[in-house]
Amino acid sequence: MMKKSEVQLTRIVFGAVMAALVFVVTLFRFPLLGSKVHFANAVCLLCGLLLGPVWGGTAAGLGSALYDLSFYNEGIINLLITFVSKFAMAWICGIIAGKRKEKAQPLIRVVLACVAGALTYVALYMLKSAIYGAIAGNAWAAVASKFPASIINAGAAIVAAPIFYHAVIPALKAGGILKKLDEAVQ
Repeated sequence: MMKKSEVQLTRIVFGAVMAALVFVVTLFRFPLLGSKVHFANAVCLLCGLLLGPVWGGTAAGLGSALYDLSFYNEGIINLLITFVSKFAMAWICGIIAGKRKEKAQPLIRVVLACVAGALTYVALYMLKSAIYGAIAGNAWAAVASKFPASIINAGAAIVAAPIFYHAVIPALKAGGILKKLDEAVQ
């Protein structure tokens, strides 16, 4: 058993690194069908897989909200919506993935966790689009304009996150970080 302070420090630092990674990956996006496509959702799912539901959700939500704060002036409500929706994505993913016990979860469990997390985000984003669209006068048009890119983002995240996860687990295990993260999650 490691010192509690060492485990907590590892969790905080790794969570901050993951939040920063979400922020940076969100910078690389391209427009498609009225929305934007990017790999930030894959990194948000990776947060849930690596850090568990609460810390992973927090890292995903903070990284995304900090991006919005840095590049958009849409107000506190949009920041909170971004935080909550990205938190929920990683939280659901982390809950379904479950406890790792210092080894990678089976691929099928990781994929199912990513599907659930990504679809949670799509549902929340469509709800936001519908509400904002209804305020503007046409909820269906707002949802229809955002849905194709959202599904593409979800599909890319569902494919990419398990690949990233299974690629980094051996390095995290070799560096002793995985053990600390797994102790922190329990």
